[in-house]
Parts: sequence; structure tokens; C-alpha cells
Amino acid sequence: MKRILFAGSLLPLLFAGIASAADTINAAGATFPAPIYQKWCEEFKAKTGVQINYQSVGSGAGIKQFTDGTVDFGASDMPMTDDQIKAIKVPTLHFPTVLGADVVTYNVPGITVDLKFSGQTVAAIFMGTITKWNDAKIAADNPGVKLPATDIVVVHRSDGSGTSFIFTDFLSKVSPEWKSKVGASTSVQWPVGLGGKGNEGVSGLVKQTPGSIGYVELVFAISQKLGYADIKNANGKFVKASFDSVTAAAAGMKEMPADFRVSITNGPGDKAYPISSFTWLLIPSQISDPAKKKNITAFLTWLLTDGQKDAQGLSYAPLPAAVVAKEKKQLATIK
Repeated sequence: MKRILFAGSLLPLLFAGIASAADTINAAGATFPAPIYQKWCEEFKAKTGVQINYQSVGSGAGIKQFTDGTVDFGASDMPMTDDQIKAIKVPTLHFPTVLGADVVTYNVPGITVDLKFSGQTVAAIFMGTITKWNDAKIAADNPGVKLPATDIVVVHRSDGSGTSFIFTDFLSKVSPEWKSKVGASTSVQWPVGLGGKGNEGVSGLVKQTPGSIGYVELVFAISQKLGYADIKNANGKFVKASFDSVTAAAAGMKEMPADFRVSITNGPGDKAYPISSFTWLLIPSQISDPAKKKNITAFLTWLLTDGQKDAQGLSYAPLPAAVVAKEKKQLATIK
């Protein structure tokens, strides 16, 4: 068996002649990492000539298309469940790509400071038990802030979404009521609120609806110029989502499981942002088309090395070096 090397200096050799074997590769899934995936696809095409079409359709739809075999690989912000993996004939490999954050974004006229929320307060808002912006629990999280006595309009995802999984996974860890009545999934039965499709839909609704609150991936809040809250973490500290605080959340992970399926929401650490997560590409462990195997493995090799440099500029955090090392070993097992 030939040993596959991944040193950065050998990447040009990996790309040599790849365009001649190029076939269009189709992928679909999570909106959470869509900005960096789309950038990676453009850069990879410029380097190799390989066309990778990534559809930002949500993790639920991405898993379905991957399961149905209508795309070459999928993408999800929630690891596939054991039952989902069993539904696919070819074993699935999870490849973490970057780390990102869900943020709680809001549109409250007259509020010019960054609001703060404990996880319990966020859960109560999305449960519909806190309905006014001047509720005592919101006021307790924001001493000295003059909050309006206006209704809260909750905005959530209408489609199956890894962004929703990350958000509801966090709420399930901090609120027993949320865990028992709603739970954590890509799609849940929302107690209240308006639905928006994709991070784009939620951020758009929040931006145009006074008194609203929603959750989106960090880059969407930044691109739409939406305010987003500091969230109380497991150590009792209010932390704003940022490159550093997402990196700190990853640092609190004890050990990456062999299959890379892990949750880091509400992790330990004073500086850890609590609604942080890895996001994954879902790759078949066997790829029968030699050209597609070559192109997909070259793309994975590149994004785990040079591609990581794009993360911070798009408000993601790059993978820890130890995780990249493990992924390179898994990459070599694709047949």
C-alpha cells in the first residue's frame, strides 16, 4: 500500500494533472459553513480546474440528498445519528472542517448596547414563557439597560438545520424544561415564533421585524449588521462570539472521538463561547469513480491545510492541529 503524504510543499504535486481527470462534483447541506465552503470551492477550482457545486440547503436536506445518493458528499452541523448512518450502504466518514458559532441576534429599537442572556433566559424566550422585552429575567441579565415594554417576536428556522441543532443542543443542556418538551434536533416543534428558511431567511426576518429575536451563524449576523448578544457560559461568564472565544470552546474538548462525532456546546472555560460547534463534511468511505475519488480527496487535503487560512477572515475558527492530524489518517482510509 502506498503511503500518502500531506506536507504543504507536496500539494502542487497532488494537484498536478487533476483538471484532466475533473468531473463536476455535487455537494449539499449546511448553511452554517456555506460562506467558507463557497469560497473554498472557488479557490479550489482556480487552483485545479475542478468544479465543486455546493448547495446551501440546510443540514437536514444535505443528509437526505447524501443518503439518497443525489450528491457526491453532504454537509451537516449535526453529526449523523447511528440510524442515519445505517441507512446508507457505504459507511460514512465525518470530516470536521472548521468551527463556528450560533449567535442570538435581535432587533430592539432604542437599544444601542450589546444585550446579555443566560441560556435559561434564551430558552424561556423561545419557549414563549418570556414574552416582553422588559421581563424581569432579561432585566436581571442586563442591569442598567432601559428595556422597552414591547412584545418579543421569536424567529426560528423553518427548514431542517444544523444551525438549529447547535442552538437546541445548547438549550437542552442548560434548560431541563427545553430538553423535556422540545429537545435537540435539526427540526423541532417550535413552541412559538415565525419561521425563516436558512440563515439568510432568519437574519432577514430579524432585520426587518422590530422587537424580534433569532439565532443565526455568526457570519450572517456580521454581514447583515445585526447586533448579537453575549451569552453566559458554563463557567458563569458572559462571552461574545468571536474567533478567540470559539477557539477557546474547542480547547475545552477533552478528546476528539475516533469517528469525529462530538458536541462542544456549553463547554468549560472562562473564555469559551457556549454555542460553538464543529461542522462536518459527510464523505463516503468508498468512492467507485476514480476521478471523483482523486478530486474529493484532493479537496479534503487542501481544505485541511491551506484552506484553513481562510477561516478567521470569515468569522470561523480553524481546526486544532491535533484534529487535523487525525483527519489526515482517516482520509488515507478512503477506498
